[in-house]
Amino acid sequence: MVVNMDIDWILFGIMVVNMDIDWIHYLKGMLKPLVALTVVLMAVALLYVQKLGLGKEMVYSITRAFLQLSVIGFVLQFVFKQKNGWWIFGAYLFMVSVASYTAGQRAKHVPNGKYIAGASILTGTSVTMFLLLVLNLFPFTPRYIIPILGMMIVNSMTGTGVTMRRLRDDVRIQKDLVETALALGATPRQATVQQVKRSLILALSPRLDNAKTMGLISLPGAMAGLIMGGASPLEAIQLQLVVMNLLMGAATVSCIMASYLCWPTFFTKAYQLEPKVFSKE
Repeated sequence: MVVNMDIDWILFGIMVVNMDIDWIHYLKGMLKPLVALTVVLMAVALLYVQKLGLGKEMVYSITRAFLQLSVIGFVLQFVFKQKNGWWIFGAYLFMVSVASYTAGQRAKHVPNGKYIAGASILTGTSVTMFLLLVLNLFPFTPRYIIPILGMMIVNSMTGTGVTMRRLRDDVRIQKDLVETALALGATPRQATVQQVKRSLILALSPRLDNAKTMGLISLPGAMAGLIMGGASPLEAIQLQLVVMNLLMGAATVSCIMASYLCWPTFFTKAYQLEPKVFSKE
């Protein structure tokens, strides 16, 4: 029993030492990001000179990013060492929840926008992740899956937010056309089909443009990170192509899902436009 207690204390001591080493490495590594704040200070000064009133918000945003990334860095370092797949599932649900709230805020006039965004993001990313696992593109470990999930969720969040907001705004602007179509016997789906198409095109067009110019104008994040980490450009390209396909698929499914869930909330049970949805700009 005494021997076991000694072993426990030794393991505890090793853990404490490792934590101290992590903190030392982290603090040393933070010197470059702190020096890079010089660029932000320049930007804040320019905003102040132009009297745009965004200086405080920029400082707040950068400070918040520093804190959030610092915390998530230690969390991911712990999670990556775990071999239990439930950690991936927990991280996935957390990221989807935050993304749903953010996308819902962008489309705040859409009824149940946060829930629609959540269902859409969850559908798009889970379907894509299922195909990723079936095709065995990456090992099912936190180190590989969580970063890829994060990229897919961000892309789906942005596209979903744009789809919902644009669809609501288009229906509001073309309210008379929609009501005329309803009066002539069209179903709500038929009356808004053009608005749905337009919102999807606007949401997905930036992703198509990025794919067209990838490698010509900028090096994507995953590729740049691998090259800076020492990987060969050819290996980085191969991984980036896989990631690009996953992001495109997840965003497309999420945006289409959002449009299908969004437009029914614009109508009453009597197939009339819901006044509460379109009373505010």
